[in-house]
Amino acid sequence: MHTVAKPASDSLHEAILRRVRAIPPGFVRTYGDVSPGAPRLAGRVLSQAATGEAPWHRVVRADGSLAKGARQRRLLEAEGVAFRGERVVLARARLDALDAG
Repeated sequence: MHTVAKPASDSLHEAILRRVRAIPPGFVRTYGDVSPGAPRLAGRVLSQAATGEAPWHRVVRADGSLAKGARQRRLLEAEGVAFRGERVVLARARLDALDAG
């Protein structure tokens, strides 16, 4: 049986979505955490993902600020994520370990 390899971009997109899905409620990762070396790619992948495909709201900017504003904040606060002003308190909510897969 002959198999066709997925394009590299499909594999990258799936890896990003897998990393985002692995973020448990009450925690966040940054765009750079879920897409090392290409944080903007993570943003693009999440913006193109189907509704409900991944918990997009758990991905924040490197400084803890939110890309999606009030809607994202409501979802994170409902999960118990702490804020200081307009930013997530990364020292409390950011996951350290990242599955490289």
